[in-house]
Amino acid sequence: MKLNLLKISLFLTLISGTGCNSQDIVSEVDIIDADKKNSYYIGNRAPLQPSVFIKLPVGSVKPEGWLKAYLEKQRDGLTGYLGEISAWLQKEDNAWLSEDGTGKWGWEEVPYWLKGYANLGYILDDNKMIDEAKIWLEAVIRGQRENGNFGPKRFNKDGSQDFWGNMIMLYCLQSYYEYSGDQRVIDLMTKYFEYQLEFPEDKFLTYYWQKIRGGDNLHSVLWLYNRTGDKFLLELAEKIHRNTADWTSRGHSLDAIHSRKHKRETLEKWPGWYGDQIDWHNVNHAQCFREPAQYYLLSGDKKHLEASYENFEIIRKHFGQVPGGMFGSDENCRPGYDDPRQGIETCGIVEQLNSNEHMLRITGDPFWADHAEEVAFNTYPAATMPDFKSLRYITAPNMVLCDRENHHPGIDNSGPFLMMNPFSSRCCQHNHAQGWPYYVENLWMATPDNGLVTALYGACKVTAKVGDGTEVTIREETNYPFEEEIRFTVESEKAVDFPLYIRIPKWCDKPSVKVNGKSIPLQAAGRNYVRIQRRWGKGDKVELGLPMELGVKTWTENHNSVSVSYGPLTFSLKIDENYKRMDSEKTAIGDSRWQNGVDKSNWPSWEIYPASDWNYGLIYNAKKPEKFFEVVKNKWPPDDFPFTPKSVPIKIKAKGKRIPEWKLDEHKLCGELMDSPVASTEKEEEIELIPMGAARLRISAFPVIKQ
Repeated sequence: MKLNLLKISLFLTLISGTGCNSQDIVSEVDIIDADKKNSYYIGNRAPLQPSVFIKLPVGSVKPEGWLKAYLEKQRDGLTGYLGEISAWLQKEDNAWLSEDGTGKWGWEEVPYWLKGYANLGYILDDNKMIDEAKIWLEAVIRGQRENGNFGPKRFNKDGSQDFWGNMIMLYCLQSYYEYSGDQRVIDLMTKYFEYQLEFPEDKFLTYYWQKIRGGDNLHSVLWLYNRTGDKFLLELAEKIHRNTADWTSRGHSLDAIHSRKHKRETLEKWPGWYGDQIDWHNVNHAQCFREPAQYYLLSGDKKHLEASYENFEIIRKHFGQVPGGMFGSDENCRPGYDDPRQGIETCGIVEQLNSNEHMLRITGDPFWADHAEEVAFNTYPAATMPDFKSLRYITAPNMVLCDRENHHPGIDNSGPFLMMNPFSSRCCQHNHAQGWPYYVENLWMATPDNGLVTALYGACKVTAKVGDGTEVTIREETNYPFEEEIRFTVESEKAVDFPLYIRIPKWCDKPSVKVNGKSIPLQAAGRNYVRIQRRWGKGDKVELGLPMELGVKTWTENHNSVSVSYGPLTFSLKIDENYKRMDSEKTAIGDSRWQNGVDKSNWPSWEIYPASDWNYGLIYNAKKPEKFFEVVKNKWPPDDFPFTPKSVPIKIKAKGKRIPEWKLDEHKLCGELMDSPVASTEKEEEIELIPMGAARLRISAFPVIKQ
């Protein structure tokens, strides 16, 4: 991956004719110019480096189609009701609600959940959810102490404060400010950051979680600086970066972190290997690899920006040679455990999405949008039940059993971490709430030249100020990623001149763009964005065509296995799924806590067993791939939810053979891949592949059959 933020390549086209104006200018650009300053949305204030994109306030983007259906399922499922069933969210004796910060319940769980729950309410205009969120937010604001501190009183064994929970709550407060404009948020954050600046340096951001994750604190400080311009915030930003684990320097500060057991064991067994990354816990990496890029906004030093790209690449070099965009860590990456049967926490999935959205805003590099879509469409949906009432801790690209058994040491975790459970586990149970709401918020962003960019694709409506300050609404109609066409319609009370940027995904070789039915010639294949500068009027339409082609990728560093894709979708073997309902009380992990009086029968756990063979290799020849695959398109599901085996609107017919020796291993996990090509004397069969996100049991990385 090569970073080049300074390069701006343009191909200019004047378009005219029916539906077009002679002064319309179309540009094909690599990176959008960030030198200008948006007049209506808050970007980075000097001396910070400008971000290429600017986040619109929460609620500016309203989902439609399957995205809306997904958010409604989340509202009606675990996210919407967690406040009534999770003991960590009970109001009685909760430190987040107490005036003095004391109480039995009070760490990361409340802000993890609120981060998604409140934003879900804002996006869906759900007053019940908004009112419930406000109970917690009002308590936080009213409970700020005289010295500026807020939240639960949590201290480490050396007397230093644990700032981690507050870092998450700051996200919640920022969203609330975007939604309400409540000045008390600015006042609270200002007073709190004054408290942090004066906090003794030798006790600041000590111990594991907060030291690793200081980038979240840094983000909030820069967010506030952009709104107030208080110079002390830049001093605090330096202090935070100075005391955060050094994600820039390939692990040289490992000894400065109060180590966890897995660090010691890894260093003892593989001396020297561990030093090329500061931490190998999956959520930490997905969440924290971006910290140097966030600090780049203050330092201006490109080495910090490059470090975040390098962090991303390092873990995938060792553990990311798998489809779906994530990496195989289970909870902690371990040398020798890099097979596609190793998975990722649901926390790691949603934190990766959040990080991608941060990186996209900072750099404008469409790579981060492409990767966000890869994770969101392929890895994330299968981590939850279709009704969004339970989830699993670990989800892997090759996963043929979802049960309550202990599969350690095949996976890093000891316990029932593969089954679908409303309490699996207490971190993911609450933190998964942010995934889809944050994704929807970042579908559209503002640009420095008072324009808009369609950064991620999905059916929605965006309302924003552009050009001379006129408010426009753009309706985006599509079933993407299950459809190749995306249609945009401008709704505005008056005509307004502004630039509209359209992202071209890297997987698409032959995009097409029409304005009011007239094709725009695209001269530069492989450019990142199409910029259309024109005077837009009510009813103007843009049609984007993203022709999808079938692709086969060989994972040479993972036994020469292959994965099959169609556009942004990766496909898995369709395995018949046999669901077994379980009692969540009897099968939940050890740190599960119910509120008193909950009808637990409404929140079952599920085991999923294969009801058909899964041990297939693909028959495939790279010279003639079309001979071995056929794309079949079905009707769109009437419930607008395409992520179940029965409802998928796209399937692929393929050819394969069973590999009898590929079985469950001694840990009752999908056996590790063998080197391809693999000999099989079994008969050739037609097999069916479905989108990876719909396959809760899945083979996504296939052996290739020897021919």
